[in-house]
Amino acid sequence: MISLEFLITSFVVVVIPGTGVLYTVATGLFIGKRASFIAALGCTLGIIPALLASSLGLAALFHASALAFQVVKYLGAAYLLYLAWQMWRSSSPLSVNKEAKGTRYTSIAIKGFLLNILNPKLSIFFLAFLPQFIPSNTEHALYHMFILGGVFMLMTLVVFVLYGFLSGSFSQYIVNSQRATVAIQKLFSASFAGLGLKLAFSERL
Repeated sequence: MISLEFLITSFVVVVIPGTGVLYTVATGLFIGKRASFIAALGCTLGIIPALLASSLGLAALFHASALAFQVVKYLGAAYLLYLAWQMWRSSSPLSVNKEAKGTRYTSIAIKGFLLNILNPKLSIFFLAFLPQFIPSNTEHALYHMFILGGVFMLMTLVVFVLYGFLSGSFSQYIVNSQRATVAIQKLFSASFAGLGLKLAFSERL
């Protein structure tokens, strides 16, 4: 049921750096490996609404309704620009308060979750992508959608965790250098802003 073509295509989609990868890497660099895992988990959980939307046909609404798509798209773009502004205005926006790790980790997970939930293209991507790998004569299309979506989520989590752990390995070198910290934070800020503007001016798939 799960073809090699699906696995290869999914891997290529997941491994290409996007907002989730950028967020996970930034978290790993400025907070550490454990926080990057939380970020990766949040981003992965953010796929669930898109999977449900595509499976239940709600993604078709985004594709058919320009207004629905535009509303969610601009909310997502505004959120990315907010993250960019938050990172730019502070010299260490991702530094962890040692006395409030639980709260901060929850915030990290929520931010990662929102990055995907506010991206209408993800729902439309699933609507266009997953059905290609479901047998045309099956009587359990919804079941197949969830299985393929689950595999895609698992692959996303593994790849994002690897990205985060690799970036976390350099965390101590970055954090110990204020100049490097500020420069990299501004680079990530500009990247978030660029992705936000790209989403704002993007068209429906």
